[in-house]
Amino acid sequence: MKVKLDYGTTGLLADFPDNATVIQPIYVPPVPDPVATLRSAIRSPIGRQPLQELVKRGQTIGISVCDITRAQPRQLMLEALFSEMPGIRLDDVTIFIATGTHRRNSEEEIERMIGREFARTCRVICHDARDTASLVHVGDTNGVRVLLNREWVASDFKITTGFVEPHFFAGFSGGPKMVAPGLAGLQTVMTLHNAERIGHPNATWGVTQGNPIHDDVREIARLTGVDFALDVTLNHDQQITAAFAGDLFQEHAAACDVARQNAMRGVDKPFDVVVTTNSGYPLDQNLYQAVKGMSAAAKIVKKGGTIICAAECRDGIPNHGAYGQILGSQPSPRALLDMITSSGYSSPDQWQVQIQAMIQLKANVMVKADRLSDDQIRGAHLQPIHDVSVAVDGAIRIAGASASVCVLPNGPQTIPYCKV
Repeated sequence: MKVKLDYGTTGLLADFPDNATVIQPIYVPPVPDPVATLRSAIRSPIGRQPLQELVKRGQTIGISVCDITRAQPRQLMLEALFSEMPGIRLDDVTIFIATGTHRRNSEEEIERMIGREFARTCRVICHDARDTASLVHVGDTNGVRVLLNREWVASDFKITTGFVEPHFFAGFSGGPKMVAPGLAGLQTVMTLHNAERIGHPNATWGVTQGNPIHDDVREIARLTGVDFALDVTLNHDQQITAAFAGDLFQEHAAACDVARQNAMRGVDKPFDVVVTTNSGYPLDQNLYQAVKGMSAAAKIVKKGGTIICAAECRDGIPNHGAYGQILGSQPSPRALLDMITSSGYSSPDQWQVQIQAMIQLKANVMVKADRLSDDQIRGAHLQPIHDVSVAVDGAIRIAGASASVCVLPNGPQTIPYCKV
């Protein structure tokens, strides 16, 4: 049978055995009027007064939005927020691009992300975790020295916006992550993503309570304060299916419950071969991000099995950040994991390499990435392939005639797990 895989902006058709298991999220139709849905959530928030009763004229307003690696409908969300803040001047609003440790977004990207009017009228700050002058120390919690964007902290009224889907080590995206790591300094992110926290069994898809990373992320948001929050859930077509607003923790918990029901799928037993993607563009724009798709597949692959990941990687490894440098510093995934977990080791992006190495110690990982060379893929300790169908046939021959195959065409939009 043919299955269309999410890949770049066009998708990718591949052939699979007729008895392959295909796992996709429950399709949820988009809301008929996304603006009305957003406004309704803002007017009837969870655990808060309506936004227009909270915000005051003359206040400086800070609004955090996702960076270019996320498919958030930022412009619609911003329009809905502004419609519920009568009397607030655009001059009083700063839009913060919550990059975490990702690269700066270009002016062209920002205009595409939030719309020309907001990009040219509002003040826009693209957060830089490495710019120490732009950071302020706001306190400490659970061993985390909390450094946040100075301008964000100085805002009189803080609003987070995001979208909620399962996250491979923070449990779920959106909500408090729009403060930290989104607007945090590199030192803070390094502690939140250190080897001990990343290696914790609860630092995984769909888990927030008891997850040491998400527990600390929530505490940072509580410590520094968020006045109002707006999150959405999206379907496969990146359309809004529900909106949640109000108290940061209450609305995010409600959004997580909905995302969990729609995205997480149980299977009876692990598979010999698992094919995954990284949900297409924008999430599959580099190999660093593609580790998420590999991580989803790793939940249901047999020990010693094969993971085949299709991710376009139009942004390369990428060239920014330390991910590629770390990968090239050791001869094998085992050596990488030993280095990262050794006492005193610390480097930006080590968390992504740590997770990738743990996956590779469980399964053989093959990658189709048209925007990467074979040498680049091999340099990341992965096996390059050019045809998913051919790679699946080869993996089946190695595993044997009775090999079981699973396909995750939407990558980490579906989070499978073994029931036993």
